[in-house]
Formats: sequence, structure tokens, C-alpha cells
Amino acid sequence: MTDPSLSSFLDVDADHPFPIQNLPYGVFTPPETTVPRVGVAIGDHVLDLAVLNDDGLFDAPELRNARPFAQPTLNEFMALDASAWAAVRERLQALLRADTPELRDDAALRERALHPRADVTLQLPVDIGDYTDFYSSKQHATNVGTMFRGAENALKDNWVHLPVGYHGRASSVILSGRDVRRPCGQTRPNDDEPPVFGPTQLLDFELETGFFVGDGNELGTPISIDEADDHIFGMVLVND
Repeated sequence: MTDPSLSSFLDVDADHPFPIQNLPYGVFTPPETTVPRVGVAIGDHVLDLAVLNDDGLFDAPELRNARPFAQPTLNEFMALDASAWAAVRERLQALLRADTPELRDDAALRERALHPRADVTLQLPVDIGDYTDFYSSKQHATNVGTMFRGAENALKDNWVHLPVGYHGRASSVILSGRDVRRPCGQTRPNDDEPPVFGPTQLLDFELETGFFVGDGNELGTPISIDEADDHIFGMVLVND
């Protein structure tokens, strides 16, 4: 559990979503280059982890040798285990603390490693190879089931034992703020005419939570519920 009393040498508003206790990872392109790299948000700034790593501020050999932060996605860092993720987060919080001089008192390092959020370009942080969509909201499943089967048969018997999961289109995951294209399919203007192919006339969206799985598992070897936390790298909000 992160210490709620921690404070940063950076000026971060008390109600800011990204204080020292919550340092979300991402991939960004700084203003002086076109090469994306890994960073974390702290207040209204982005901290360049590739710069910190190249300057020897992380001790773990798997970070120094592989340089997972000098990458255009988080995948290489995510492939490490939960202990490495925890060690990096602990080190970042230590570097950003108000009473730690390493970064606070090194003006040249701060100039290279800290960027105003408004000056950088955010990128899709992960190369998403697969995307599983879970049908796990009981209220949503009941509403949809009622529409198709009636209220008396809204939920299938197996739903309460094993919520449905199915593959989504990983290639359709995009950054916030991008235009959403209406999917194409068959519609039938009226019963007397054949169906036509074209953009959908109605489109809904669902606010959901998305979880990134980092350290994976061997083919055919499931991850137990008790072990799940060790494999979940982070989460985002998703409009599905």
C-alpha cells in the first residue's frame, strides 16, 4: 500500500489524479525527438524513464541490460515479473519524494527527464496482440438477455458460474480522442427489400475497465485466481 503522506518536490495539486501515490505508465514522444519511449505521469509532467535508466538510477540488471524503457511500447517492461514492476515503482516514488536530492537537486537531469505534459505526444502504450471481452456485468447481461429472450429467461444458467468471455478486435483499440468509425454490416430497410451492406445506423458504447496482462503463462497452463494479481500490469478505462 502506498504511503498517503508522501509528497513530491514537484508542485502537484492535492486533487490531481496523478500524485506521487499514483504514477501511471505510458509511452510518449518528447518535443525534441520523434522517438517514443516509456514514461510516467506525475502531476502535469511526464518523467522519462529511459533517461533515468541510462543515467544509472535503476539498479536491477534486467533494466540496465535490456533497456525496456527505451522502447516504443510497454511490452518489454510488462514481460518482466511483478517483483520488477514493484521495484521500479518504489524507486520512482523515492526519486520523486520531496526529501530525496538525486533528481530534485540535479537541474541538468531534470531538464532532460521531466517534460510538461502539454509538450509531449502520447502514444498507444502497448502492442496489443489479443483482446478478450468479458460479458461480466450482471445488469448488462440481464438487460441484453431480456431484449432477446424475455425477462423470464434473461440469464443463461451458466452465466452465474462462468461469465462469458470472447475475443474482440485487438486492431480496433485506439487512443482517446481519435475518431470512431461506424462498423459496416448488413441492414434491412424494410421486410420487403433485400439487406444492404453499409455503415451501421445505430451505435452504442459501454464504459468498461480494461486490464493489461504482463507476465504470461505457458500454453495450456491456466493462471489461478490467487495468482492473478501477479500477472495484471495495470488497468485503463475503455469505451467498448
